[in-house]
Amino acid sequence: MGELMAQKKDEGLNGNEKIEQAVCQLQQEPTQEQLAHTLTVIRRRMRENGQVVVAVEPNPAGEQMQLRALRTADGASWWYAFTSFEEEMKGAEAVQSTFLVEFEKLLDAALQVPEIQGIILNPWNRTIQLDKTLLRIIKG
Repeated sequence: MGELMAQKKDEGLNGNEKIEQAVCQLQQEPTQEQLAHTLTVIRRRMRENGQVVVAVEPNPAGEQMQLRALRTADGASWWYAFTSFEEEMKGAEAVQSTFLVEFEKLLDAALQVPEIQGIILNPWNRTIQLDKTLLRIIKG
């Protein structure tokens, strides 16, 4: 019963396993063709109004919620998102607050924020870094 409830609640995440599979293939075979395939899979999910799990900073002032950013070794800031709650759980640190957001809205927002390099999908496991060039390709 609990299983069924979870499925209903996270309907927007259904289909994201296709992204995970594509990224897995890309990790095994990092070719241009495989990258193009992965971006196509992501675009398809976006067009189906697919959702991703994002981590948010609790905002004490009660203004808009702030997306949590991850800093890479080169000092760049990236937003990060997860294709499923299972992926989110794989991290060393538990993410306190998460919510579901439409992939396309997240993408559009990332393209408009100059200090963000892009979006890292599933930073702990099936990882793909989508910089703004790749985000624009996904947008088509």
